[in-house]
Amino acid sequence: MPKQLLLTKFLNSLFAGPVDSLLAALHIHVLHPKAPITNAVAMELLVTAFLLLYFIAVRVSLSVEKPGAVQHLAEMTSEFVADQSESIVGHGYEKFTAYLTTLFLFILLANLLGLIPGLESPTANAVVPLGFALCTFLYYHYHGIRANGAGYIKQFLGPVWWLYPLMLPIEIISHLARVLSLTVRLYANMLAGDLVTLAFFSLVPIGVPLIFLGLHLGVAVVQAYVFFLLATIYLSLAVSHDH
Repeated sequence: MPKQLLLTKFLNSLFAGPVDSLLAALHIHVLHPKAPITNAVAMELLVTAFLLLYFIAVRVSLSVEKPGAVQHLAEMTSEFVADQSESIVGHGYEKFTAYLTTLFLFILLANLLGLIPGLESPTANAVVPLGFALCTFLYYHYHGIRANGAGYIKQFLGPVWWLYPLMLPIEIISHLARVLSLTVRLYANMLAGDLVTLAFFSLVPIGVPLIFLGLHLGVAVVQAYVFFLLATIYLSLAVSHDH
């Protein structure tokens, strides 16, 4: 039986049966039927619930005359994402801000969970960053095809026709490498941050670990921003008409 957080135990006690049935229907073998919900999934559900509550609070508290703290925070986040998107994507960036904002906030909150006792960063599990990377990969290719139609294939073929057989496999590999790069960068940094913090907490439980908690906070914010920035750059390249 894998080690479970309190939230994970609670979710498994309530939903282990239905989750096992669903996975069995999908022909997915469960290694631990009594604990099909992992810590990473539980943490992702927690982040999802928090974001839903946050978005509801923003919607309920919207006010032109007396904007509250939640609205100010939402406006600052929206302006930050919009400014970054406009400078990178350019014209038509507005249609991408919803996805990019959600991606940035989800990864940021997932990274920060590791700072809370009794919780852990789901991004320290390789499957979670891989999911973000695959979603981004599919998202920017979808919009690339939508913006350029059949002409999107020109991005993979190079400048002259006689280079097409060489450039096509190279470009396909480079795009697949983006998934690996996004996954490994986020996973490795968050795993290292968690391990260092836990190591110093076990050795020196008072004082010194605060330094590494601050470092973990910085890494969490920077890695969320880097993932968001790279996703925006890939999206910009995909929707560009200058192929």
